Amino acid sequence: MHVDPNHQIPMSYHMLYIYINLSNVFLQLVSLVFTSFSSLKPLRKMAGTYFTISLLLLIVAFSYTQATEAVPYTTEKKIDVVVETTVYCQTCEHSGTWSLNGAKPIPSAKVSITCKTHKGHVSYYKVFQTDKNGYLYAQLEGFKMQHYILDHPLHSCFVKPVWSPLEGCSLLANVNYGLNGSPLRYENKRLRGSRYEAVIYAAGPLAFHPPDCSKTHY
Repeated sequence: MHVDPNHQIPMSYHMLYIYINLSNVFLQLVSLVFTSFSSLKPLRKMAGTYFTISLLLLIVAFSYTQATEAVPYTTEKKIDVVVETTVYCQTCEHSGTWSLNGAKPIPSAKVSITCKTHKGHVSYYKVFQTDKNGYLYAQLEGFKMQHYILDHPLHSCFVKPVWSPLEGCSLLANVNYGLNGSPLRYENKRLRGSRYEAVIYAAGPLAFHPPDCSKTHY
């Protein structure tokens, strides 16, 4: 079993410990009162005072324990930024357009993701590779925003096709502005776990086209 070194004992357990100790004190005081009640008047008075104080402390401790039990224990959740897209080989028939009719996905194609701050500095850059279906699920580990709005992925990040393993389909197409970098869009997609959440942004689809397409298709 994995033990989280950052795990902290909830406050209710600390209060329960105090409650148990106060109960022991309370029982000892009650015993002392009954054993000395008939002979020692000053001791009776002192025991009565301690009895009242102990009873009040017990009521407060028990009430706090019950209240803190209702508060859920939370741990820090890791939230990742993920970019997804699909890379296709566009047919010569549709070269120069954004149409992907008849296009086929390209496995092992390379795609770059670049993010810039609102001051124009590159804050993130990495090249990823598509899977056997031409699909890319890129987790942007280490991505940070200096400004929550201006450096948000929707504003600061873009995706470009970099390389195709197919010699017969190796020229960049400008589908979804792939030549200069396709912007991201949010489609309300998230992956959630007990201690993990991924916010998924889409950038595609992107494409390459054959190098020998006739210019009449442009």
